[in-house]
Amino acid sequence: MRIRFDPFVAALLAFAALGIFLPLTGSVFDYALVLSEIAVVALFFLHGYRLPTREVMSGLGAWRVHAFIWGITFGLFPLMGWAFQTLAGDAVSAPVVTGIVYLTLVPSTVQTALALTSIAGGDRSISVVSASGSSMLGVFITPLLVSALLSQSVSIDAGAILRIVGLLLAPFVIGQVARRFVRPRAASSDSRLISYDKLIIVFIVYIGFSSGTNADVWHTVALPDLALIIAVCVLLFAVAALVAWFGGRPFGRPRQIAAFFAATNKSLMSGLPMALVLFPDASLGLMILPLMLFHQLQLIVGTAVAHRLSQPSAS
Repeated sequence: MRIRFDPFVAALLAFAALGIFLPLTGSVFDYALVLSEIAVVALFFLHGYRLPTREVMSGLGAWRVHAFIWGITFGLFPLMGWAFQTLAGDAVSAPVVTGIVYLTLVPSTVQTALALTSIAGGDRSISVVSASGSSMLGVFITPLLVSALLSQSVSIDAGAILRIVGLLLAPFVIGQVARRFVRPRAASSDSRLISYDKLIIVFIVYIGFSSGTNADVWHTVALPDLALIIAVCVLLFAVAALVAWFGGRPFGRPRQIAAFFAATNKSLMSGLPMALVLFPDASLGLMILPLMLFHQLQLIVGTAVAHRLSQPSAS
């Protein structure tokens, strides 16, 4: 089966390169940071507004499946991050270790998990509730995990958590409430939301890599470091995929498929705004590099797996 190269992947790589060679600087960079936060607030409002209440209610009762998925997202992944941090010791540069550990601490993604679950013929309601719940739980759990595992790299206080709540959780909840008063438009407008989602991700990647360039940190990422990051991302995904797939079998095939995609995905859309809040500008570029590479991996492998599962012979 031929795997197409996603234009979104190309855009991410292009803007990462642009951030390295033609970064935002000075007051322009400061204005871009403010604009990115406004855009993230608007995006999470739209996510809450577009989230189908019927699908949420349908998936709420499957608490065992959700507990299994969240156990991988906030249990298995952080455990692997801690193991890598312990084994790496002083042999791997601290920024690379921090970036990889941070990757393991962010929540799952909603749009990608739902899209792949739909393609593969899985249970959409499980995907909607688990991925959305992961994003909401991540507002509180991710900063706590960062504080526990990366206390040497970042100091987290109540102000940082409140800022994350204001960026992600509050707009989402307001969007859900708004559904009661203003009826959402036709489902075809979901494609516009996905496009906006991708646009904001690309913009934040540009900001993140610009900050790394401004702080002159890219000279610390040698080719061996990049190869290590890619290898660790592959290993993390492989372990999570095996646990999610075989551990999800007792739930039945539709829920097994939903659990697989919800548990193996990591969210750029949640992880990047959190990184903007939690980490200093000087280290931001390196913080998002492993997460960005993992995101490409989950898109490429996830799309291939979803199309494979959608075939009758895979049943």
